[in-house]
Amino acid sequence: MCGIAGVMMRQGASVSPKTLDALVSALQHRGPDGSGRHVAGDVGLVQTRLAIIDLQTGDQPLYEPGGAALVANGEIYNYVELRQQMVDTPFQTQSDCEVPLWLYRRDGADFARDLRGMYAIAIHDPAQARLVLARDPFGIKPLYYVEREDLFAFASEPQALIAAGLVKPAIEERQREELLQLQFTTGGQTIFSGIKRVLPGETVVVRGGRIVERRQRDALPTGGPEQIGMEDAVKRLDTALTDSVLVHQRSDVPYGLFLSGGIDSTAILALMAKLNDQPVVAFTAGFSGGKVHDERDHARMLAKKVNAEHHEIDFGEDDFWSMLPRVAAAVDDPAADYAVLPTWKLAQTAAQGLKVILSGEGGDEIFAGYGRYRSVLRPWYLGGRTIRHRGNFHGLDVLRENRTDWRDGIATTEAVSHAQGRSKLQAAQAVDATDWLSNDLLTKLDRCLMAHGLEGRTPFLDPVVAEAAFRLPDNLKIRKGLGKYVLRQWLSSVMPEAEPFSKKRGFTVPVGDWIASESARLGTLMEEQEAIQRVCKPGRVKDLFAAGDKHKGFAAWILLFYALWSKHHIQGVDIRQASVFDALAAR
Repeated sequence: MCGIAGVMMRQGASVSPKTLDALVSALQHRGPDGSGRHVAGDVGLVQTRLAIIDLQTGDQPLYEPGGAALVANGEIYNYVELRQQMVDTPFQTQSDCEVPLWLYRRDGADFARDLRGMYAIAIHDPAQARLVLARDPFGIKPLYYVEREDLFAFASEPQALIAAGLVKPAIEERQREELLQLQFTTGGQTIFSGIKRVLPGETVVVRGGRIVERRQRDALPTGGPEQIGMEDAVKRLDTALTDSVLVHQRSDVPYGLFLSGGIDSTAILALMAKLNDQPVVAFTAGFSGGKVHDERDHARMLAKKVNAEHHEIDFGEDDFWSMLPRVAAAVDDPAADYAVLPTWKLAQTAAQGLKVILSGEGGDEIFAGYGRYRSVLRPWYLGGRTIRHRGNFHGLDVLRENRTDWRDGIATTEAVSHAQGRSKLQAAQAVDATDWLSNDLLTKLDRCLMAHGLEGRTPFLDPVVAEAAFRLPDNLKIRKGLGKYVLRQWLSSVMPEAEPFSKKRGFTVPVGDWIASESARLGTLMEEQEAIQRVCKPGRVKDLFAAGDKHKGFAAWILLFYALWSKHHIQGVDIRQASVFDALAAR
């Protein structure tokens, strides 16, 4: 796991060493184990390294005899199998990332076609005078770029492009509306004017500082549900999950697991316990002093069942007020997901002894676990509706503009998803996998873990698992009012103590209770925020924070996160060492 960045100048200009220095400095937290750079003609590449595989000879950039240079962020899980197939290739290292460099020499811009892993890769090929960027199909690893009249630049995080002076921090209004209404943004355009995402599964070719070609690799298989029974589906699933967890454990450093006690992380726990001789190291977060459900008791019981080394982390109200500014500063591509808070503290704790964590992200999208999927399957007269049909501020009369284009990105993805012969359920899953997963859940995981020099791996987001599970019949995914039914069926056979057929209680952080406890103070401070005054009607913010009900409490949380995010990333106020109240009061 690493940070990567680079610049391609136009009209033969040279890359500024100061620009490369600034990019390295801004990405240092992603790779505390070293850095490297490649400069040739009009191109400069940099990498900061978190050493996970091939600790001795895996430093980057990596080169091949044809002159191409590679920097990469991520892990190629099938590098062992690919190396065995490439018997005549003169590999120079044991690095998993040397494989795509040689695949590029063989396959050109299609080099990522056979990769199984999470990655953002940049290859400079001087002989072809081109720069090639590729991102994994699920978008587990981030990659952003800027196109200017004089250059093309890319980086693992938007803040690095800003810190290097390659773009100024300014807001795209439609994406801001998306953030407020959805809690994340969609598509290729970020909330920053001038900064775009390389899309999940996309490979782009750059010549002369301009993108000249795009290729796409889909994460999910096309076609409607297959005809297969439960028994065969469970067998297929067992094979795929075992294989995925096995390759996701390939590492030359210690690894562990984020264990929530839910179906997804428990499934990974069961497989890790089966596949490892040493006890699994597991971390569970819980919330003291709140009214929300706490999974620690259940997770503790499951950990004990498999003799795991279990660590329980408490996240309380004091943590909320002290950590939120640091979290908002780290999540530069904003996702106002309150699960970012315990994820931050889990990462902080796990990083004290580990470098790699496995996590259950993606289970709900692959196996149809969300309640909204059941709504999609109902007819309209029984409460059926499309996902995210209403925004977070619906009916609150808080925002200055009553814009309707906040859902355009989701609607575009829906049209594409429905056009591939899929069922309604598959289409809804595909919509979530395209935007919600990559731009909320995976962004949250990436920034929280990389801020602490920790790599996150997601075994459910694997092509082998997707091929085995996504085209299963709808009634194997949702049955008897329960989502993820086939996964529950599998888990009941390998770990019945998990009680997989019990109702899902959901993962909730009591941010509403904490905000309500300081509503008067927060309401006054929030009314004074420049970012909030631009988007909210005068006087309505205080009323919102004073309201106390669930809907308004969540809207208040969105505004609080956005105010702190904007303070740091747009106004340039360093809030990382401040409390929420000091950060809001800072000028």
